[in-house]
Amino acid sequence: MNPALIPPFVMDSIRNALIEDIGHGDITTTLTIDEVSRSEAELIAKEELVLAGLPFFEAVFYIVDPDVEIKRLKDDGQLIHKGSRIVSLRGSTRSILMAERVALNILQRLSGIATLTRQFVETVSGLPVRIVDTRKTTPNMRHMEKYAVRAGGGGNHRFGLYDGVLIKDNHIAACGGITKAVERVARAPLLTKIEVEVKNIEELKEALATRADVIMLDNMEPEAMRQAVALAKTLKSGVLIEASGNVTIQNIREIAATGVDIISTGYITHSAKAADISLKIL
Repeated sequence: MNPALIPPFVMDSIRNALIEDIGHGDITTTLTIDEVSRSEAELIAKEELVLAGLPFFEAVFYIVDPDVEIKRLKDDGQLIHKGSRIVSLRGSTRSILMAERVALNILQRLSGIATLTRQFVETVSGLPVRIVDTRKTTPNMRHMEKYAVRAGGGGNHRFGLYDGVLIKDNHIAACGGITKAVERVARAPLLTKIEVEVKNIEELKEALATRADVIMLDNMEPEAMRQAVALAKTLKSGVLIEASGNVTIQNIREIAATGVDIISTGYITHSAKAADISLKIL
């Protein structure tokens, strides 16, 4: 693992997670395990999953003890079958035990996101639509969780408020309307695309008359989405249409079939179940 490939702020988050767990020391391990003890261990998938998060898993061990040897047996993005070995480890028994929980928490969380994302992506297979995430992520884990979405075959929406314009309903209400909000953004010296949220056909018509590049259909019914896509493609060539709001595994294919270009959903990050992975000392 090359820690230089992980952004410093992510490494800081991992260090803080270790401080939260270890504090001033692992008293159980210190009292039961000799300092010179060395062990081998392995990660086992307890269920079928899509793997994600190995660089961050390895970073935990690197911070605790860079001498722990880790050998990848699988790669991120792979479908892992129940009972498969994922990683083998060798090194200080104390170090392995101290790093275990934080490393597993990260890997299980990210693999759960990748697994759920893969299910969403496969559900719309054959349709020309991209599945992307949102900002509905765990605080201080956004970089890692968005990595997991990519490992699962999805795409990333903006990473934060700093790297993309998305004019939402509260911006519109506070600014005084869709047209006014888009015009104010369009005057700024920005290279990013302008996205605006609409909730009905009338708002869509107003947005199409502006310099918006992407229009998000927020919580619209599939039939209304279908009408919105047809209208948008007729009135403004090149505009991208995104669907968002209450997207589930049950309705995502129906939404995709309306012709939207993008479907964004926070469900794949905020509601993913942690994958079942176990670390065993051999």
